[in-house]
Amino acid sequence: MNDREDFLIWVHTSLAEAERAQFDGDDRLRRAIWSSEEPVSVLGAWRNATSRHELVEAFEVLASSFSDCTAYSFDLISFDLRGDMAYTVGYERISASMDGTPRTFTLRATQVYRREGGEWRVVHRHADALGSSTSPPPAA
Repeated sequence: MNDREDFLIWVHTSLAEAERAQFDGDDRLRRAIWSSEEPVSVLGAWRNATSRHELVEAFEVLASSFSDCTAYSFDLISFDLRGDMAYTVGYERISASMDGTPRTFTLRATQVYRREGGEWRVVHRHADALGSSTSPPPAA
């Protein structure tokens, strides 16, 4: 297996599991796959973060808003990997409760990754809700 294949397996397993857990109210897996080294950043649909401390706080707040994730999928549109850096672009399709209300929504998500100690870690995320701009954004 080559680096690109290994990366895609990680995206569709570890990353997808962490995102699904986040939308089920548990941010531990998401925090674990994010880099603990600065810089890290999130430009989210609901909340931004520009340091590890802000990132952890944002994930905790988001996790407390979500529960009962019944579906999560990541439709990968584009990706590339160069050495120890990679990115993905795609659509996250989610069905979960937000503040107790069931919702189904799609996020456009772009993420940047850095290989640290042989493991992929997320270092940047930009996500926004696809669809109506009149409803509150569902997630970072």
